[in-house]
Amino acid sequence: MSTPAASSANSVKSRPADRPMMGAEILVESLKAEGVKFMWGYPGGAVLYIYDALYAQTQIEHVLVRHEQAAVHAADGYARATGEVGVALVTSGPGATNAVTGLATAYMDSIPMVVISGQVATAAIGLDAFQECDTVGITRPVVKHNFLVRDVTQLAMTIKKAFHLARSGRPGPVVVDIPKDVSKALATFDYSEPVVMRSYNPVIKGHGGQIRKALQLLLTAKRPYIYTGGGIILGEAAAELRELIDLMGAPCTSTLMGLGAIPASDPRFLGMLGMHGTYEANMAMQNCDVLLALGARFDDRVIGNTEHFASVERKIIHVDIDPSSIAKRVKVDIPIVGHVREVIRELVSQLRASPVKPDPTAMAPWWTQVNQWRKKECMNFSMGDGDVIKPQYVVQKLCELTQDRETYITSDVGQHQMWAAQYYRFEEPRRWINSGGLGTMGVGLPYAMGIKLAKPEAEVCCITGEGSIQMCIQELSTCLQYNTPVKIVALNNRYLGMVRQWQEIEYDKRYSHSYMDALPDFVKLAEAYGHVGLRIEKASEVEPALKEMLRLKDRTVFLDVRTDRTENVWPMVQAGKGITEMLLGSEEI
Repeated sequence: MSTPAASSANSVKSRPADRPMMGAEILVESLKAEGVKFMWGYPGGAVLYIYDALYAQTQIEHVLVRHEQAAVHAADGYARATGEVGVALVTSGPGATNAVTGLATAYMDSIPMVVISGQVATAAIGLDAFQECDTVGITRPVVKHNFLVRDVTQLAMTIKKAFHLARSGRPGPVVVDIPKDVSKALATFDYSEPVVMRSYNPVIKGHGGQIRKALQLLLTAKRPYIYTGGGIILGEAAAELRELIDLMGAPCTSTLMGLGAIPASDPRFLGMLGMHGTYEANMAMQNCDVLLALGARFDDRVIGNTEHFASVERKIIHVDIDPSSIAKRVKVDIPIVGHVREVIRELVSQLRASPVKPDPTAMAPWWTQVNQWRKKECMNFSMGDGDVIKPQYVVQKLCELTQDRETYITSDVGQHQMWAAQYYRFEEPRRWINSGGLGTMGVGLPYAMGIKLAKPEAEVCCITGEGSIQMCIQELSTCLQYNTPVKIVALNNRYLGMVRQWQEIEYDKRYSHSYMDALPDFVKLAEAYGHVGLRIEKASEVEPALKEMLRLKDRTVFLDVRTDRTENVWPMVQAGKGITEMLLGSEEI
């Protein structure tokens, strides 16, 4: 996945301190030097010197969450919405292990974060001390890099390296594990030394010759297709992508993680592709003759069965900052390693300078075919008897009511996530915040909290389900304490909906443990946490309830929407099938 070359840690400088500082103070000063505004965390014995240092300053606002997993998710959501490095602080042992799910979530989606964990004193490491665990060993598979700081004189440079690694190249989470005695030890603070890492030099500029080959291939294409992923969002390349699409005039699509890079209203945008993508997006993916993949990784939820995908002859150009992502799942004809924004800029520059331009006449039959696929109108849905609430309708109405303002949509994972992706029309990047690679339930509310702190004037809505919301529902308390008035739209079908859908289709309707049999009264629960609770059960109540929710700007609102219990997400590509082997509705089961 391609990523930004955002401000390098090498450019962050701070003069040496005029007195020795405790390690905890050095950490806080390092975070200030990196421009950290917010951090989310939960105190414990191994990090109390750090919390004491935080108490003595006002530049960094610390947010006390109710669970360490939520701390990492909130920092993650903040990073996704702003492009800045998210920061979380947890204590040793269970504090660190509770952070692992959040780290894995960020790692799978290449999100820049630095998570600081406390550790038992260095002399106690390996002796099964109270609240000791091997944080470096446990987190190694789910982080870009991690550090155990054994020497206080190395702490500042370690923090500087952590931020540099987190934000450069293909971003990702970095863990810095700090023993308690290191946070107490004294050293001189100096943040002016540049970061030098001989073994880490990500490529930024794409190879000019490869880009020229890519352009020649695109100019000879009769059925070109532009496939974009989350790397466009992370790489701040939406403007460059839109310019390329204007010049090419070709149809384009985005993955779940790439939504918003291309305006949903753009007539050349075919919608999301993949397992729950549109018919036209998937058919174009399979039938193009030249595919330009930008900041995407051909994952299983996008192309389905690799043998089926490879059964059609096409040429593939793949641009990514991570060389290990190229040709990982599919054969590629022209690989280009580099920052996606820089590569697109060079491609646009060469295209503008080229005497040969894309030929709309040659492409006309391709557009005719694409428009034939569009006539399927695969996103149409029935409103039923008009009384029951269809979840798609709720998302459509929310989209209508918030399109005229700066709005961020977070989601958890499941059917509601897919309906949000399908029916909320994202016009700008970084407005759609969800867990793609790991598919983590419980992220929606912490994501929303993190974004609301960063964007207090924006509307922040969490589209969730009654299953997912309960995984981090204790963070309603954090919302009250830190005045982050987010809006929660729970599409409540009393099932673990996506599990139930798979059980209906794949397991002969054996609904094993997917029914939620003892749900709380969400209205009373929201009120108990100091918020506003609303419940609706009829389609006619949807628009008035959403308007009332949005009217209450300064309150967190929990809207419990009792939706059709049997509604499924369509289209759907079953596991192991090809992307053109779509089920378009229940009649095809």
